[in-house]
Amino acid sequence: MSTDLFSLAGRRTLITGAGGVIGTELAHGMAAAGAIVTAQDITLDRAEAVGTPHALAADLSDPQACRQLVADAIATMGGLDIVVNCAGINRRKRIDDVTSEDFDAIVAVNMRAVYFVSQAAHAALAASGHGAIVNISSLSAKFSYQTISVYAATKAAVSSMTRSFAQEWAADGIRVNCIEPAVVQTEFTKPLWGAEHRMRWFEETQPLGRLARPDELVGAVIYLASDAASYVTGQAITIEGGILSGADWDAYEGR
Repeated sequence: MSTDLFSLAGRRTLITGAGGVIGTELAHGMAAAGAIVTAQDITLDRAEAVGTPHALAADLSDPQACRQLVADAIATMGGLDIVVNCAGINRRKRIDDVTSEDFDAIVAVNMRAVYFVSQAAHAALAASGHGAIVNISSLSAKFSYQTISVYAATKAAVSSMTRSFAQEWAADGIRVNCIEPAVVQTEFTKPLWGAEHRMRWFEETQPLGRLARPDELVGAVIYLASDAASYVTGQAITIEGGILSGADWDAYEGR
């Protein structure tokens, strides 16, 4: 099989939240596959630090800013072929402690921005001839933990929107898919794995015995954005180290 199948050569790509560790890995990986990448983050310094040819700042909690971001990306690159919705925030609290402001802030970035960035990109992606959206959802869409109830709900919404967009926009030649990674070992997730007992739990319950690395998400995103996935739409690739594959019921024998 030719590696050209996975090429993103010349594909004009907008990555939101590119200043984060995962977003930066995706930006570098897609650029290495030939994509022309515009990195977005909340400040221009963060976006420019990614090191892609183009950088834009936008506060994605504002729907109008989502629309303007897409317009600016199209103007900058002369069109748009791929959107990767990677921006996300979290405020880890138990359900009884979540405020309406917490709820609205997480929903605004993690869910609403995905919707309005994608909506704003629709016409340009349809004109591209090979438009693709890859949403960064989460395993928490279907497997949650304490203190992330709102985050998990937004990620379930992202996975659901992925299917809705895919169905409605298939006739326009736009494919829409998502990845649902388990906990990726970054500073963003350190509250989940930083304590020794939690890391031990992850190591013992993940069949692969460890958390994911940020670079381990890149291949799936390139696949979904590329012609290799030309007949794949409305799907979620779960990247979870085997935690959903089952369990060893003899694991506690002799303990």
